[in-house]
Parts: sequence; C-alpha cells; structure tokens
Amino acid sequence: QVKLVESGGGLVQPGGSLRLACAASRRILSANAMGWYRQPPGKERELVESISRSSDTNYADSVKGRFNISRENVKNTVYLQMNSLRPEDTAVYYCYLDYLPPLRDWGQGAQVTVSS
Repeated sequence: QVKLVESGGGLVQPGGSLRLACAASRRILSANAMGWYRQPPGKERELVESISRSSDTNYADSVKGRFNISRENVKNTVYLQMNSLRPEDTAVYYCYLDYLPPLRDWGQGAQVTVSS
C-alpha cells in the first residue's frame, strides 16, 4: 500500500484557478497511471483526468481545455492545474495511483468549492 497525500484544495470564485498536488509516500516502479476522480455533492464519482507511465493523458469532456495534469517524478508527485473553474466543478477530488498486480490506492480527498 502507498500513502497518497493531497493538498491544494479550497474555495475559489468562478473563473479562478487552483492547483491540486498528490504526493506518494514512496516511488512505485510498477506504477501504470495516476490521476483524479471527483465526487460532486450527492452524485457519483467520475474520472477527471489521468496520466499514464507513457505520459498519455485522458480528460473528461467537461474539463478538456481547462484542466492539465502533470507529474514530477523526483518528488513522487502529480499535479492537477485547474483553470477557468465553474460552479459545477465543485466536488471532493480524490487522487489515485494504479500499479501492479494491479492495485489502486487513493488519497484522502481534497475539497474544491467554486462559488461567488
């Protein structure tokens, strides 16, 4: 099991920006992908964005062109830059790490609230 610690959530006005960070407790050589799901209030969890070990990225249609995922391998950290935020982006954002056999570990969640 790998501990994932999320940071960077908070309250932002519509049109603003936030950057989430997800730091793994140790380097995982077998890692296949990292990314974020989010869960809006009263709704199901949905995939937001992911990045694979080959640096391929997947985007939800609702965030394409606004969110960007990146990683910093020496820090075992992945970032989600969120721009042009909308009220419908309000959710708890959960970082995840996929690795062999396959396994998936989750961060504790970061609250993002977009409101005037």
